[in-house]
Amino acid sequence: DWARAQGGLAGMIARADANAQVLHDFVATRDWIDNLAQDPATRSNTSVCLKFTDPRITDGAAFAKAVAKRLEDAGAAYDIGAYRDAPPGLRIWCGSTVETDDIAALVPWLDWAFEAEINAI
Repeated sequence: DWARAQGGLAGMIARADANAQVLHDFVATRDWIDNLAQDPATRSNTSVCLKFTDPRITDGAAFAKAVAKRLEDAGAAYDIGAYRDAPPGLRIWCGSTVETDDIAALVPWLDWAFEAEINAI
């Protein structure tokens, strides 16, 4: 019933697209993070995977893990680390059950966690 009230399949896709777009817009304005999938046609709109690109990062796996831990410790994000066998980075669920405002609220936390960890290097 909830999904139907949101416009059915088309509504669910639109919600996920809007959520992912928040992160794509965020990435487009930062020089330290990028989409893991470089080709927009291969990017997921539900499980958005990001990678750190700052040249000061020498151990990508440790850095990504520290950022994810900092976000979790702050209560800002949970289970945000990349999959174990994936390249180091962040994995953010943007599926249709997530509110776009919640993804937008995460963005300043991403900036905060990155700055805190890069300054700790």
